[in-house]
Parts: sequence; C-alpha cells; structure tokens
Amino acid sequence: MTMAAELPKENFRLSMLIFDTRYRSYTIQAVVLGLFILLIVWLGYNVDRNLDERGKELSISFLWQRAGYDIPQTLIPYTNDNVHFRALLVGLTNTLAVAFCGCILATILGVVIGVLRLSNNWLVSRLMTVYVEVFRNVPLLLWVLLSYVILTETMPAPRDFRVTDEMAAAGEAPAAAMSFFDTVAVTNRGTNVPSPLLERGFGSVDLGFVSVNLTFLAIVLVIAGSVYSYRRLKSHARTVQESTGVRPVTWWKSLLILFAPIIALMIALGLHWEVPVLKGFNFQGGILVAHAFTALLLALTLYTAAFIAEIVRGGIQAISRGQTEAAFALGLRPNRTMSLVVLPQALRVIIPPLISQFLNLTKNTSLGVAISYSDLSGTLGGITRNQTGREIECVFLMMAIYLSISLTISMVMNWYNRSVQLKAR
Repeated sequence: MTMAAELPKENFRLSMLIFDTRYRSYTIQAVVLGLFILLIVWLGYNVDRNLDERGKELSISFLWQRAGYDIPQTLIPYTNDNVHFRALLVGLTNTLAVAFCGCILATILGVVIGVLRLSNNWLVSRLMTVYVEVFRNVPLLLWVLLSYVILTETMPAPRDFRVTDEMAAAGEAPAAAMSFFDTVAVTNRGTNVPSPLLERGFGSVDLGFVSVNLTFLAIVLVIAGSVYSYRRLKSHARTVQESTGVRPVTWWKSLLILFAPIIALMIALGLHWEVPVLKGFNFQGGILVAHAFTALLLALTLYTAAFIAEIVRGGIQAISRGQTEAAFALGLRPNRTMSLVVLPQALRVIIPPLISQFLNLTKNTSLGVAISYSDLSGTLGGITRNQTGREIECVFLMMAIYLSISLTISMVMNWYNRSVQLKAR
C-alpha cells in the first residue's frame, strides 16, 4: 500500500508579508499601528516644543492652587479658598446631577410618548408626532436658551410675594404666592424648596482631597440594602411561582423592605424640614435651585425624550403582531398587554440605541456653559482654564473625565442589556 508523502514545509520569506494572504492582514495592521504611533509622537513633540518656546511645561500642579472664585450652586461644600481640584469636583458633581436626573426623566417621558404615538386615538398620536418632530429638529442649544429665558423673565420677583401692612388691612393678596402648601417659591432668581435637616449625624471623614459624609454614606447603604433585599424577595417569589404555580403575596413585604429601613433611619437621625421664608429682599432658608440647572435639565429632558420616543416606537413595532393578539386572546387588557408582553420583549431592541442617547445627554450637559451653569465645562474648562492659562491640561482632563463617564454608562447599560437578552437553554 502506497502512503502519500508529506508536503515539504515552505520556508518563510519576507515577500510573504505582502503576497501571502496568511500574513498580509498582520502586515497592514502593523503598518497602521506604526503610522498612528508616529502621529502621536509627532503631535507630542510639537506640543512640547511650542510649550518650551512659551516657557511652559505640561503639569497638573495647578489643581492644588487656590481657586479664588465662587460657584453659585454646589452639591458638596466649597468656598473660594479651596483649590482648583475641589472646584473640579464641584463641577463634576453638578454635571453628574444633571446627567442622572436627565436620563431618568427623559426615559420616562420618552417611553410614554413612544407608546402614545402608537395610540388608536388620532388626536393623541398626531400631537405626539408634532412633539417629536418639533423637539428633535431644533438645535438643543436653542431649547436651553429658551428655557432659561422663560424661567428668568416670566417668573415673579421675590418682592411680589411680600404682604405689606396696607395689603393685610385691605385684605389684598400678594401678586405671587408660594406653591405646595406654602413650601416652594419660584422666583426669577431660582426655585426655593424645603431643605432636609438632621438633628443628629455620624460626622464625616476627611481624606485630604475630599471629605466623606458618613451620614450620607449610611443612607446610601440602607437604600442599597433595601433594594437588594427587594430583589431577593422578588426572585424568591418567582421561584415559588415556577415550582408551585401559585404566586405568593409580596406587596406588603415589598413596601416594608423598601421604605421601613430608610424611614426608621431618618427618624433616628431626627429628620425635619426647613421651609424657605421671605426675609428682606430674598427668600432665606431651604435650598435654592438655580434656574440654570432647571433650564438645562428641562431642555435636555424634552430634547432627548423625543429621540427616545422614536426608539421606543420602533422597538414596539418590531414585536410580532401575533404576541399582542395572543395576549388579547388570553383576556389581557391593552395596558396589561403593553406592560407585560410587548415592552419586556421590546427592551431587547430598545436598549442598544438607548445607550447612545444616554451618552449624548451626558455630553450635552456641557451646553450649560451658555447659561452660566457651573458644570465641568464651566469650572475646569472655563474659569480654571482662564485663570491658570493651562488650556491643554484642562482640555485633556475634561476629555478624560467625559470619556470615563461615557465608558461607565456604556458598561452599566451593556450589563443590563445582557441581563434582558434571551438565554439559550
């Protein structure tokens, strides 16, 4: 019996890097990588040479210099005697506050509008269509400016809330009145809301560059523990239902788990509310929410909700009509069909483009600089950059921070997207 001889192994030649398809892709990648590295080196060399000509060098030591400027609205303690790094943290927290609230509100509003666009009511569906087309076809900056102008020019001044002796004697009401049982005052300077105060607390720990409030940390831990326990309860109820066919009653346990711990903690800490009161020429006490924050949040919410509505509408329409008909055949009402059958399946189509909208909303918070909102672009990219003359360092730091925030959002949303995907058995 004849055996086929093994083919001789071909010796490697340099020409194979170009003409052999087994190696050509590696050659192209190596060349592109080399050109990219050369470009980075060339840019770095030019930047370093230009800085040397101006007597500068790349350094972030300016972050530990005194800032010397005030920030109107802060979520963490700050004075003009703090360093620029502290101002950076204030701007970062303001950016995250707008982005977090905007993502939640835009999602809720976008889902509602997206569902209503598919309504059988002709008037409702057309009104939602007009909303979507108007908001997504006008630049976001114009909505930000319009919201700010409306809030600052149409709201009453603090003096309009004053009741003089003559007005009291004549039984006349002031030109403006507080809302929500006389606890909230909306003026042309901002929105004054009650402030939560605690009689007792756990103090704070100073870590040098930042101070950690132990009371706030305890509140976060209690809320996180309640949410974790609630998820465990729902998982246990689902397991019991799958094994016995009977869903255990969990609504009162859910309410108890979610609200009892935080209420008990607040009572233990002595929670009470400080209501704003008109004294002199302005309201004193409570929390002043600047119109810059409100206008930016309102514009971002309305603008992004228009895009999310289209994403939701497309996701719902991607679900087979037979799913809805089967739910109707089982006797489910339209609203229950939408919440229990259609939307859970549509999430698999909705979430990937929804991530992009969250990223866009977070980056669009930088437009707050147009209305003097002290976010990251207003502090680090604005006053700090102008005071220190460190344009390159400030811009690179802003790019790195925005990149980190975007990657974090993408990671969290991709994890959630994987959790709702169909699992192969």
